[in-house]
Amino acid sequence: MTSDSDLLGQYARKNLQDAFTEIVRRHVDLVYSAALRQVRSPQLAEEVTQSVFTDLARSAGKLSNAAGGSPVLTAWLYVVTRRTAIDAVRTESRRQLREQIAVEMNNMNATANDWMQIAPLLDDAMTALDETDRAAVLLRYFENKSLHEVGATLGTSDDAAQKRVSRAVEKLREFFSKQKITIGASGLAVLISTNAVQSAPIGLAATISAAAILTGTAVSTSTVVATTKIIAMTTLQKSIIGVAFIAAVGTGIFEAHQNAKSQNQNRTLQKQSVLLAGQIQQLQRERDDATNQLAGSLAENAQLKSDSNENELLKLRSEVTQLHKGASDPTADAAKNWLTRVNQLKEWAEQNPAAEIPEFKLLTKQDWLNAARSDLNTDADYRRAMSSLRDTTENKVASMMHSALGKYIQANGGQFPSDLSQLQLYFDSPLDDAILQRWEIVPAKTIPNIGVGEPNIITEKSAVDDLLDTRMVIGARGYGNTDFLGTEIGDAVNPLRKAYGEAHGGNWTGFNNSNLLEYATRPEQKAAIQKLIEQQQLRSGQ
Repeated sequence: MTSDSDLLGQYARKNLQDAFTEIVRRHVDLVYSAALRQVRSPQLAEEVTQSVFTDLARSAGKLSNAAGGSPVLTAWLYVVTRRTAIDAVRTESRRQLREQIAVEMNNMNATANDWMQIAPLLDDAMTALDETDRAAVLLRYFENKSLHEVGATLGTSDDAAQKRVSRAVEKLREFFSKQKITIGASGLAVLISTNAVQSAPIGLAATISAAAILTGTAVSTSTVVATTKIIAMTTLQKSIIGVAFIAAVGTGIFEAHQNAKSQNQNRTLQKQSVLLAGQIQQLQRERDDATNQLAGSLAENAQLKSDSNENELLKLRSEVTQLHKGASDPTADAAKNWLTRVNQLKEWAEQNPAAEIPEFKLLTKQDWLNAARSDLNTDADYRRAMSSLRDTTENKVASMMHSALGKYIQANGGQFPSDLSQLQLYFDSPLDDAILQRWEIVPAKTIPNIGVGEPNIITEKSAVDDLLDTRMVIGARGYGNTDFLGTEIGDAVNPLRKAYGEAHGGNWTGFNNSNLLEYATRPEQKAAIQKLIEQQQLRSGQ
C-alpha cells in the first residue's frame, strides 16, 4: 500500500487527484472524531474537518518538501484538528457574547413593521452621514463589532467610539423622523444590527472562494475543480442541518440556526492556513494542546486500569510518555487533579439525585471532563457544573428531536405531532420514555417573544435550577435555547429595561442589573431584579 508521504508527494508534484482522495479516505474518520470530541457539535465538527483538509491541500507542497522528510501525516492532521477546533469554539463563544449584548440592548420597541419602514431608506440615511460616522455605524451594527474594536479601527478610545456611534445613530434617527418615521435611537440600533446584513444564498460563498483558496497549492485548473469537489463532499452529504431562530426573552437568547449551513461553508473556506512549524507565536497554544490531551489520556488510563485491558494500557502509557516530553510535572499533577474533580462531581451527583435528569444516560467521559474543568470548592461550583451537564445532554436530545420532527412532518403532510410518543418511530434509536416525559408540545406563544413563526414548539416542562438552566425550544425549522428565568420574570423586568434604555439614550455601557432597581415601583419588580442579580452572581462565581 502506498504510504501517506508518497501520496502527498504525488498530489503536490504531479497533481494526482486520486492521491488526495485516498488521503481523505484514510484519515477523515480520525479528523472528524477528534474534532467532534472538542466541539461537541456534529455540524461544527464537519466544518472543522473540511477546514483541516483544506489546510492540508494548501500545504501539501511545503509538507512534502520539508527538511528531513515529510512529517507523520496522522500526527500533523491531529495537531491541526485540535488547533482548528479550539479556534472554532472560541469563535462561536465570541459570537454568542455579541448576541447577548444585542439582546440586552433591545428596548422592546423594535418590530418587524419598523424594519419594513426604514429598510428602503436605510442606505440613503447612511449616505447622508459623514465618512467617519458612517464607518462607526457599519462597524458597530452591520459587523457587530464591540466598542473597543470600533475604537481601535477608528484610532480612538472606547468612550470616544461610543459617543461617535451614539451621535451617528441620532443623526440616522433624525433622518427617518424627517421622513415621518418615528423610532427611538436604541430601537433603531437594534433593528439595524438585527436586519441590515442578511445571509447570502447557500453555496454562493463556496462557489466564489473555493478556487481561490485552493489556488495556493499551485495546481492546475482541472485539479482545482476536482479538489474543490473533494473538500465539499462532506457538506454535500449532509442530511439534516439544524436551523434556528433567535429568542429575545429578558436576558435569554434564541440562537439562529436557519443559516447555519451557509455560515459553516463561508467560515470554512475563509480560514487561513497556519503552518505547523516555524511560527513562534503558536508555541503556547501547542503546549496547551498537549496539556489538554494529557488530561484526557490520564482519564482514559484510569478507566483502562479498571478494565484490565493490558494492550490498550501499554499503548496509552506510550502516548502519555510522548506527551510528557512537552509537558512538565506540574502539568501532570494538574491533569490528575482534573480527574479527581470528575470523581468528586460524580459523587456529588449521587448525593444530590434531584440535580440529575434522565438525559444523563447520554453523557460521555469527555462531557464529564468538560464539566469539571474549573475548581469545585463550593456548592455553587457544583451547581454550575451540573447545569453545564444538563445543557450538554439537552442539546443532544434537541438535535435528535429536531431530526425526528422533520421526518414526522414530512411523512404526515406537514402536520405537527400532537404527542411526543408519535416521534418514537422517527428517532434513529428510540429515546427512553423517562426522557420524553420531561418534554412537552405547547403553543409557541407560551414562551413570549421567541419569534419562531410557528404555531407549536417542543420544550422542557420545567427547570431543575431556574437560575442556571437554559430552556431548549424546538420547532420545525430549528432549535435553540432561551433563559428559564427570563421567561418567568420577563413581564416584570422588560418595562424596566425599556425605561433604563430611554433614560440613558440607548447607552448600555457599564450596565448592571442592579441599575434597574431605581425604576422598580412594585414589589414583584424588585423581587425579579433581585433574582437577576442572584443569577448574575451565581453564573459569574461571585
